[in-house]
Amino acid sequence: MDSRRVTSLFTLAFKLLVNDRAKFIALLVGLTFSVFLMVQMISMFSGILLRASATVLNTGASIWVMDPAVTTVANAIPMPDYVLDAARSIDGVKYAVPLFSGGGLVKLSDGTRQAVNVVGLDDTSLVGRLPLVSGRIQDLYAADAFVVVRDAEYDKLESPAMGAEFEMNDRRGVVVGLAVAPVSGLFGVPTLYTTYTRAIAYVPSARYTLSYVLIEPKDASRVPEIQAAIARLGYKALTAKEFIRQITLFYVFRTGFGTNILIMTAISFLVGLSISGQTFYTFILENLERFGALKAIGARGRDLVQMILLQAFLTSMTGYGLGVGLCAVLIALAKARLPDYASVITYTNLLLAFVLVLVIAAVSTYAGIRRVLQLEPFEIFRG
Repeated sequence: MDSRRVTSLFTLAFKLLVNDRAKFIALLVGLTFSVFLMVQMISMFSGILLRASATVLNTGASIWVMDPAVTTVANAIPMPDYVLDAARSIDGVKYAVPLFSGGGLVKLSDGTRQAVNVVGLDDTSLVGRLPLVSGRIQDLYAADAFVVVRDAEYDKLESPAMGAEFEMNDRRGVVVGLAVAPVSGLFGVPTLYTTYTRAIAYVPSARYTLSYVLIEPKDASRVPEIQAAIARLGYKALTAKEFIRQITLFYVFRTGFGTNILIMTAISFLVGLSISGQTFYTFILENLERFGALKAIGARGRDLVQMILLQAFLTSMTGYGLGVGLCAVLIALAKARLPDYASVITYTNLLLAFVLVLVIAAVSTYAGIRRVLQLEPFEIFRG
């Protein structure tokens, strides 16, 4: 088949597709709505997982040492101080520092209490600190000093300014800096940073106070050796990527998030499949006479299949683009109005939605292709 004939058939296929605007628009609406729901559901789950790992991402430590029972960064299990000393003595460790993570209650001006997450950094190095937008990091060594993270939860503390005083667990605190976090937390709780010593003094704790040990190896090749040494102590050492993966698996398989998102994505897929499949098959049936006429004048079955596939491809790609664009616009508007909104569109989300759209297009065209291939030209000339 020469290029001119191919162009003519494809032009005819396009005209057949858009000639009935009502059917064409119905196809686009079904696919657009399906893609929108799929991308929205997956993006919401991606945003939740990203925020669940916020402390790991914001801290930037290479290796996290923790109790073996820890599943997420939010449920730290205190360890004895000798774990820190043992980690510092391991060959291949550049440095090891303590990290405290716990919850406190801040008394607001109207007398109500606001739960906060308190992060205590190593007194000497302040490893894991966030970049400041106001104040100096050296002021964190002043009496009762805290740095407030200015994120989506900042307003819950009545937007404290530099020098503002507050009461936490019946002790005085002073805001000496405002920090910005690359990723906000998941549970809608404001975050305060201070020194490790001050954190364990302000937040009531059990016998042990060491939440995590942050390790920086001398080079990446020493990581397995360090992990093995920590394992011999009876504790667990994970790289940042491994810790994030563990948090992800926990929320996917051990909470209702993963199941609910999977169900909603499957429903979105079935909605798109049913609407587009039925509409496209009806479109094929209404154009059987035209396909039969093409067969009668010499068009081969392969030519007709290529025409149908072109129509399905154009429709599915247009619906995919409209669905992704609509989802992106609505997520941007939601984040502008709701700072806690957690959806985030990733390349993985787009690729997964693209594959599902191709599946919808393939299933939708299968029945139509079979009907056209079984069509005999003389059928259209009966009567």
